[in-house]
Amino acid sequence: MSTLFSKSSDKAEKTSVYDIKINSLDGKPIALFDFKGKYMLFVNVASKCGFTPQYKTLQHLYDTHKDNLVIIGIPCNQFGKQEPGSAKDIESFCELNYGVTFPITEKTDVKGPNQHPLYAWLTQKQKNGSSNSKVKWNFQKYLVSPQGELIDYYYSMTSPTSSKITKHLK
Repeated sequence: MSTLFSKSSDKAEKTSVYDIKINSLDGKPIALFDFKGKYMLFVNVASKCGFTPQYKTLQHLYDTHKDNLVIIGIPCNQFGKQEPGSAKDIESFCELNYGVTFPITEKTDVKGPNQHPLYAWLTQKQKNGSSNSKVKWNFQKYLVSPQGELIDYYYSMTSPTSSKITKHLK
């Protein structure tokens, strides 16, 4: 007779962020493994949101720390339908209005039944080994260490250049 406790769901195996696949706005794969050794800041972005001006601050943060940081913008239309545009619309908006040079992914679901595996990793302790969270709105940020460990997450109100984030980048 097998024991009821032979496998505990609490001990689900942690997975690596570097194994997750996501595509850029132009449909080409972004290999997260290429960023091993750098901090990664994942931000679900939208072009018609009150927090959209954070693109400028994100770009400044990226310019300041690009030797040891990559920012990955992840367009999402799940909050107030504030990212309705096509890939071309999003790319033009980011370049023309904010001079964005950091990677932007394809439009992605960050919650719900079609949640992208990256956001499953970012929001589930059993996958990231650190903490559970829920994506509350556009421009929520997740910081991952150069070793691929989730450091913390920050709600939309937290500026990308807040010391809560930048203290880790020094």
